[in-house]
Amino acid sequence: MAAIILQTQQLSKYWGALAANRDLSLSFTQGCRHAIIGPNGAGKSTFIHLLSGALAPSSGQVFFAGQNITALGQAQRVRLGLARSYQQSLLFPQLTVLQSVLLVILRRRGQSFNWWRLFENDEVAFNEAQDLLKGLGLWADKDRLSQQLAYGQQRLLELALTLATRPKLLLLDEPAAGVSAAESEQMFAYIAGLPASMSIVLIEHDMQRVFEFAQRITVLVEGQCFAQGSPEAIAKHPEVQRLYLGQ
Repeated sequence: MAAIILQTQQLSKYWGALAANRDLSLSFTQGCRHAIIGPNGAGKSTFIHLLSGALAPSSGQVFFAGQNITALGQAQRVRLGLARSYQQSLLFPQLTVLQSVLLVILRRRGQSFNWWRLFENDEVAFNEAQDLLKGLGLWADKDRLSQQLAYGQQRLLELALTLATRPKLLLLDEPAAGVSAAESEQMFAYIAGLPASMSIVLIEHDMQRVFEFAQRITVLVEGQCFAQGSPEAIAKHPEVQRLYLGQ
């Protein structure tokens, strides 16, 4: 049995009387490829917010690598190895593509951001940034400002920035939302090639991508866990077919 890297216990988030998430007790194993699906309003993004520290739960707890992280903020969770992407890209608009990735690498290493010495004295950071950007097809745009990139390229850059934190667990909230089919294919090919030791939890509406990628799927409905299982089991689940897969 694989070790548990992320676990929630009775995790809930209420907005007044509305339960966005309710009593979610879920576990994610080391090296998992785990997708979370469900209809609009099922509480998927709220759940990711709770895992990443963007929202505080109304009740319940979150554990990461055996540590209770419920009270920790986003930056603290990133330093522990829990990183995420967002549905809308969050970039450094006034920095170039290369500068953006180098900034994250240097901050991860606790180094200052001194451009006049960077290329001369930090070849290791430069090579790491180069590898990330080449892998995502962004190296040719390394000197462009982030805000000048097309939307699909911005999504790829956001993934590069998230990976530059060297996460142990990667939370992806609809990484291919709004991108072309070719860009989606490129992104998922890259994600599929990430080290097997890196755990990945994914929200995605494209069911073809989900069933190609995931080893395990959790279905949320009205903020609660409705079903869990292998892709094959979820695809055959009659109530999941009726409520979500449209059959």
